[in-house]
Amino acid sequence: MLIGYMRVSSADERQSVDLQRDALIAAGVDDRHLHQDKASGARDDRPGLKACMEELRSGDVLVVWKLDRLGRSLSHLIRIVDELKERGVAFRSLTEQMDTTTPCSDTILWTAGR
Repeated sequence: MLIGYMRVSSADERQSVDLQRDALIAAGVDDRHLHQDKASGARDDRPGLKACMEELRSGDVLVVWKLDRLGRSLSHLIRIVDELKERGVAFRSLTEQMDTTTPCSDTILWTAGR
C-alpha cells in the first residue's frame, strides 16, 4: 500500500499542502492514506508523521513529494529511512525520483550517510 506524508513549515494559511497532495494522489496514494503536519521538519514531535509511521506495515511504501518534507537534515532523513528499511517499508520521493523499491536507489540511499 502507498502511504503519503505531507508537511509545510508554517501553521498559518500562507502555506498549503495542496501541491503535495495533488502530486501524491497522482502517484497513486489514496486520499485516505495521506498524513500531514504544519510544523518545522526539525521537530521530532510531529503528530502527522507519528500517525503515518504507525500506519505503515511491512510491504508498504512511504511516499513524499520532496525529501525535505520528511526530514530537515540528512542524518535525520537517514534515521527515518533506516527505520523504514528495518520494518520492511520502502520509501519513495517524487521530486528527487528516489525509490527504494528498486535495487539501485536502495544502495544509493542507504550508503549516502555512511
